[in-house]
Amino acid sequence: MIGRSGNPALKESTFLDLASGTVVRRDGDAMTLNGTVNKTGALLLLCVITAAFAWSQVQFTESGAVGAGPYIWGGIIGGLVFAMVTIFKKEWAPVTAPMYALTEGFFLGAISAIFEHRFPGIVMQAVMLTFGTLFALLFAYRSGLIKATENFKLGVVAATGGIALVYLVTIALSFFGVRVPYIHESGLIGIGFSLFVVVIAALNLVLDFDFIESGVEQNAPKYMEWYAAFGLMVTLVWLYIEFLRLLSKLQSRN
Repeated sequence: MIGRSGNPALKESTFLDLASGTVVRRDGDAMTLNGTVNKTGALLLLCVITAAFAWSQVQFTESGAVGAGPYIWGGIIGGLVFAMVTIFKKEWAPVTAPMYALTEGFFLGAISAIFEHRFPGIVMQAVMLTFGTLFALLFAYRSGLIKATENFKLGVVAATGGIALVYLVTIALSFFGVRVPYIHESGLIGIGFSLFVVVIAALNLVLDFDFIESGVEQNAPKYMEWYAAFGLMVTLVWLYIEFLRLLSKLQSRN
C-alpha cells in the first residue's frame, strides 16, 4: 500500500495506473532513491538561478520596492500552472517540474529581496533553517527516530488541511477588505500560529520521505523521480516561506 502524504503532489494514487488501479511497475528502468535525490538537487539549482536573477532586479526607493510585482505574480501564477499540469500529467514531470522550479524561483527571489530589505540577514537564516530541518528530519526518518505510522500520517494530513483552509479563508476575506486578526500579526498568537505551521510543514517532509521510499520499493517508472523531486520541492518552498514569516514576526518585536 502506497503511503499517504499531506503534500497534494504526493497522494495515494500517484503511482497507480488509472485504468487498472494497480501500481505501475517498471522493472528495467525504475525509479531509484539516488535518481530522486539528483533530480531534487537539479530543481533546487534551477530555482536558485532564477531567484538570484529576480533578486537582482528588485530596487528600493522611498516609496517601496520597484520591479518586484511582475516576478512575484508571474512566479505565483506560473508556478501554480506548472504545478497543476505536473500533478495531473505525471509523465510530463521531466519537463514541467523544471519549469515549476524556474518560475517559482522568480517568486522566491523577489519576495526574499523584500524581506531582506526590511530585515537584513533574514533570508540566510530562513535558508539555513529550511535545509537544517530537511537534513535533521531525513536523519531522524532514516534512523527510525520518527516513523510514518498511519496515525502520524492522519494527524499531519488533517493539520495541513486545516492550515490550507485558514489561508484560503484569509485570502477570500481580503478581497472584501476583511483582515483576520492575530494570526498574521507579530503578537504571541501570531508567532504561535507561525510556529505551528512551520512544525506541520516540517512534518510533511517525513511523509514525503516515506512516500518516495514506497515509490522506489514499488518500482515506479523512471519519470517519477522528477515527479517525486517536484513534490518534495513543493514542501521545501512552503517551509522556507513559513520560516520567513516566523522570523519576520520575531524580528518585528525587537
